[in-house]
Amino acid sequence: MSLYTLSLHDIQIISVMLNIALFGPPGAGKGTQSKMLLEKYNLAYIATGDILRKEIAEGTKIGKAAKDIIEKGGLVSDELIVQIIEKYIESNYQYNGFLFDGFPRTFVQAYILEGLLLKFHTSLTCMISLEVPKNVLITRLSERSKTSDRADDSPEVIKTRLEEYDNKTAPVAEFYKDKKIYFPLDGIGKVEDVFARIDLTIERMLEKKWFNLVLFGYPGAGKGTQAKRLAEEYNMVYISTGDMLRQEIAKKTEIGQKVQPFMEKGLIVPDEIAIKLIEFKIKTSTKTRGFIYKGFPRTLVQAYILDGLLRKQNSSVNHVIHFDIPTLEAIKRLSARSKTSTARNYDTTTDMIIQRMDEFETITSPVANYYQKQGKFTTINGANAEDVVYQDIKAVVDKAIRFAR
Repeated sequence: MSLYTLSLHDIQIISVMLNIALFGPPGAGKGTQSKMLLEKYNLAYIATGDILRKEIAEGTKIGKAAKDIIEKGGLVSDELIVQIIEKYIESNYQYNGFLFDGFPRTFVQAYILEGLLLKFHTSLTCMISLEVPKNVLITRLSERSKTSDRADDSPEVIKTRLEEYDNKTAPVAEFYKDKKIYFPLDGIGKVEDVFARIDLTIERMLEKKWFNLVLFGYPGAGKGTQAKRLAEEYNMVYISTGDMLRQEIAKKTEIGQKVQPFMEKGLIVPDEIAIKLIEFKIKTSTKTRGFIYKGFPRTLVQAYILDGLLRKQNSSVNHVIHFDIPTLEAIKRLSARSKTSTARNYDTTTDMIIQRMDEFETITSPVANYYQKQGKFTTINGANAEDVVYQDIKAVVDKAIRFAR
């Protein structure tokens, strides 16, 4: 299967995956821990060493090319490794993520993995390094050589492999330290104890992952009311571009002066202004579980923009909830709001309200199709009572959060 045959839904599944690189010298216990990680997190196992040994055993073209190098404890070419990894990703995207064992093993391969995962619209969640003293490693590998029948476990090759690790592979740690996703863990102790350390690290990383929710629907559908309740209960930040723009107008800032004519008519403000406000809100929001977006994206272009904004933060839109209400109900709600202190300028006349309904149908509706194709779009009945709507939303959000993890 080629990447180009994957649907947008398939790509979205890939983009929220848990991708782990298990790092450490030969004999650190990566294989043993990998089996436990695969079972708990339902990951696809990409162990380049195992794959290459299988190719050698089957006498394939790749196996013959790699045989001499592996038996001497060297590293096969990056081109060969990339072919193998890409094939595995393409054929195993139905898993919750990927566990890489034995890759990346060089600084160059770290860059290769970044680019390869980017091609599949995903990234490495964390690199976990099992730290084991060299004398323990030699003992473990020597014992394994008695039963493994692996040519690369001979005394001469053990020495070469450990030297190879020290000279070429250890510097990879610096690459991931800079990205703040490198976690060295004590690899000594019972298998269960080592796994508990790994598991705790992964759980903490998952807790740090943002959950990003977009509330979608007609003006007057009740998105703002529900967003505030959700933000409080789930420790999320509510981002309403409309509210932020109105604040700029009230403060008479330069941005406020630019957008006031647009806001008075209920028109979409220039995208560059919305981008600045959203980026600032994201950067200044700390200790949050994620963000709830209301009023953005209103166009297909803005959907692409939001993807780009979140990609910069190693995140993505996780789910979109559509508040489905009849057009007439939306008009009634906006007309009623026009008589309150929360009235908007564009609520004051029926003509302007109808204009906003038309804009939603012609300009904003394609956004729904964009997210539907990615398999992260749910419609609820927004015409129900407020508390009923909230419970429906919570059910969707709870499920989406579990999926995102």
